[in-house]
Amino acid sequence: MSKSYLVTGGSGFIGAALVERLVKTGYKVRVLDNNSRGSSRRLRSVSSEIEFIDGDIRDSSTIINCSKDIDCICHLAYVNGTEFFYTSPEYVLDVAVRGMLNVLDACRRNGIGELVLASSSEVYQSPPVLPTPEEVPLVIPDIRNPRYSYGGGKMLCELMAVNYGLTGFDRVTIFRPHNVYGPDMGWEHVIPQFVLRAKDLIGVTNGLVRFPIKGDGSQTRSFVHIEDFTNGLIKVIDKGEHLGIYHIGTTDEVTIESLAKQVFSCFERDVVVIPSEAPQGETNRRCPDISKLRSLGYEPRISLYEGLKETVNWYCANTHLKPSAC
Repeated sequence: MSKSYLVTGGSGFIGAALVERLVKTGYKVRVLDNNSRGSSRRLRSVSSEIEFIDGDIRDSSTIINCSKDIDCICHLAYVNGTEFFYTSPEYVLDVAVRGMLNVLDACRRNGIGELVLASSSEVYQSPPVLPTPEEVPLVIPDIRNPRYSYGGGKMLCELMAVNYGLTGFDRVTIFRPHNVYGPDMGWEHVIPQFVLRAKDLIGVTNGLVRFPIKGDGSQTRSFVHIEDFTNGLIKVIDKGEHLGIYHIGTTDEVTIESLAKQVFSCFERDVVVIPSEAPQGETNRRCPDISKLRSLGYEPRISLYEGLKETVNWYCANTHLKPSAC
């Protein structure tokens, strides 16, 4: 009998990629999302092969009902996007805590033995070691800074998953994504924002383009393409150990200034980056140690420039999909 999965947040960027991969592998998949941050268009290729439930992760009865006859819950429902951390911290935490408690309760009520939890690289804030292993301490540098509503919520989810997972579960695994990108990744993240701003500036500027950014451009990130990321996530789902925590990403660091220049190179234009003051709480460097995931057979393959070209093309062709609020 085919294994059955419930993917919460399954119409989100990462969730939809996971749903598509699970379906193509031959599993039965049920999706829970209210499309407040996701979109049903991401599931179009598998819409006839999944069961979609429109519901809020904070509604306990909905979670209990939609997780019946499920073997494993992949819990990805959350509020992502840096802008929301600052403007709606209460909402971010409400979805985090109520959602996690509801998922755990549903697992207990329905005898579900497997749980896979999406965490985040934001739990480290400014990592003390680079590349960063999974074992370093999780930190909230300033409890009053609303930015940490996101990372703090993820820490709480991890705490609950690990401690509830000590009894009543066959396997609980946690994955921490590191800067996943690709076509249709959303509109509030650095890559789509750079792409759309670049497109607008190129349309009105001849020659060298002046491109303002937040910070001095020396900050680094390690971006992983959605296809590579999904390969890694499947490794965690299939082979991850009980109470294991795994980074999914790449060890290829790139500065934000270099990222901007690579975006403009996709348009075949030259750019000069104009620095400014960085937002309070910004992390200067982020690069994961992926040794644990590599031991499960994972290896990222798509270069940043290759992935950026695809992503730039998608956003340029789909600017009409951008919500008016973004």
